[in-house]
Amino acid sequence: MVDPPEPRQDFHDGPETAPRLAATVILLRGGSRTIEVLLVKRNPRARFMGGAWVFPGGAVDRDEGHGDGALRAAAVRELAEEAGVRLAGPDELVLFSRWITPAEVKIRFDTWFYLAMLPDGTQPRVDGAEVVDARWYTPEAALAASREGEILLVFPTIKHLEQLSSFASVEQLIEQATGREVRAVQPRLIRSGATARIVLPGEPGYD
Repeated sequence: MVDPPEPRQDFHDGPETAPRLAATVILLRGGSRTIEVLLVKRNPRARFMGGAWVFPGGAVDRDEGHGDGALRAAAVRELAEEAGVRLAGPDELVLFSRWITPAEVKIRFDTWFYLAMLPDGTQPRVDGAEVVDARWYTPEAALAASREGEILLVFPTIKHLEQLSSFASVEQLIEQATGREVRAVQPRLIRSGATARIVLPGEPGYD
């Protein structure tokens, strides 16, 4: 399998960089009929994932504290800053997954992904600096746009969209995600000369 192109990454062969805590919001609309997710385009000039279409999110600030409360505070803040969407509070978030950047990458994050419904009457608005565009997609349409070269998706976003595409509606997704156990996923990056491929736990070559 050929991995999709990735924005510039810095690799290393020395000691692992400690991952920084981060939080991401998979913003949803569609109710009982379908699923649409909000993707935002990172500024192409950004050093980290420039030009990629991602779910709104970012690193936890020191003044946001520690633990689940800090992660939820960061998720709410980043969604408001990047997409102009303000949730009623951190309790609106439903934990969905946790991904840790491969150890072979210098810039690493321990990212917690949360689900949230678009508040009634709200229209996303990008900040124009860190994020320059925003679009609603069904998971299937976003994956198709990536395959056709219309948008750039990175590996974790692709894998989350693949997961989301298995649900028939937002209601079904949130019902099944609520209260379930979330285990960390840490892919590995396997390099061969100038090329690299990403493998997930349980796939050949991971161990």
